[in-house]
Amino acid sequence: MARGGLYKSDIQKARDTLRAQGKHPSVDAVRVALGNTGSKTTIHRYLKELEEEEGQGLGAKVAVSEALQDLVGRLAGRLHEEAEAVVSETQQRFAAQLQERDQALERLRQEAAALSAQLQRTETALQVEQSAHAATTQALTERTTEIAQLEERIAGLTMRLAEHDAHSKSLEEKHQHAREALEHYRTSIKEQRDQEQRRHEHQVQELQVALRQANDALTGKNHELLQLNRDNGRMLELQVRLEQDLRAARAQHEGQQQELDALRLTAAEHQVVQARWAEDTKVLGALRIDLADALAVVSKERERRTQAESDLMRTQGRLQGLEDALAQIRTSAAPEATKTAEGTAA
Repeated sequence: MARGGLYKSDIQKARDTLRAQGKHPSVDAVRVALGNTGSKTTIHRYLKELEEEEGQGLGAKVAVSEALQDLVGRLAGRLHEEAEAVVSETQQRFAAQLQERDQALERLRQEAAALSAQLQRTETALQVEQSAHAATTQALTERTTEIAQLEERIAGLTMRLAEHDAHSKSLEEKHQHAREALEHYRTSIKEQRDQEQRRHEHQVQELQVALRQANDALTGKNHELLQLNRDNGRMLELQVRLEQDLRAARAQHEGQQQELDALRLTAAEHQVVQARWAEDTKVLGALRIDLADALAVVSKERERRTQAESDLMRTQGRLQGLEDALAQIRTSAAPEATKTAEGTAA
């Protein structure tokens, strides 16, 4: 496109400057010397006029045939047409490159907008993951506190279980001692009864023998009345002794009855001990069930804590991945933004 105010003198001055530098004053060289301004057609026209003027000035000295001048004119016109075609093709190619550059710039702007949206979504996801991470950390802390409390409860239950076991052992020992005492008393009572039975049978046998002897003496020996009276006196003494033995046996029986009452009291105490032992056994069973439940709860809490730690590790991994992706997006977005700014400035 021609610059406003471009004169032939400017073309001549640029041509002379190029000649002084030893360069060929072509249309492109003259246009560059003019600062890439002016139409090539105008420059070519002015150069041709300058050459014609210089040719007229030299016409008196040098004879040039009209055929040669016509040939030079046609060559110059053809060269001008070819130059115009080249310039037009160059302009079209430049326009196509400019359009491709504008399209590439638009694509870069769209990619920058997409990267900006992705960056915003990534930052939002990062905030969500950070919130989830904080919640997971809080839940892990609560689970750890609950496990500590359950462990303390288990320790208390274990101690109570040990105390109840010791108490049960003590009750079992008392129960065993009571059974042994009862068995010993039964054995002693049986032996005493056997002894009393044998002594009574022996006394009855003695009385029977004495009675037969008395009858024999009474029927066969009436003349021994005095002797019989003496025997009768001996029998009375024996009866007194037997009555004494009977009273002693009754007193012994009363003592045995008192021992039997004491034994019954011991048996009642033994039943009370058995009842308490049964209650303690039930309590011990309930404590064992509570201990099993507490152990199950602890196991579940440990599994939940393991799951929470695994979730925390996965969250940290995802958080690290998001941070890495965010860093990559920012790294890739920086050159694209620079290119976009450069393209906009151009």
